Amino acid sequence: MNKDRAIGAAILAGSVVGIVVYAWLVYAFSVMVLQATAFIAVAGVLVILAWIGWTMVTIPPPALLESESLSPDVKTDTAKDPA
Repeated sequence: MNKDRAIGAAILAGSVVGIVVYAWLVYAFSVMVLQATAFIAVAGVLVILAWIGWTMVTIPPPALLESESLSPDVKTDTAKDPA
């Protein structure tokens, strides 16, 4: 568990440093940093959508599973109950 705690502490420290650096960048270069942030966010969403589309285009549809209850030798009662 010591290794997990060390990794967690490193992630926590890196996140806090990242927040401080980002806040300073927004203060010093506000328009450019906000434009870059917006671009990266929109591009990230569009990359995910493109990946989903690529996956849907390139992967063949799954084969249909035949159920025993749908086999032709099994009779199903589709008539409504008169009661």
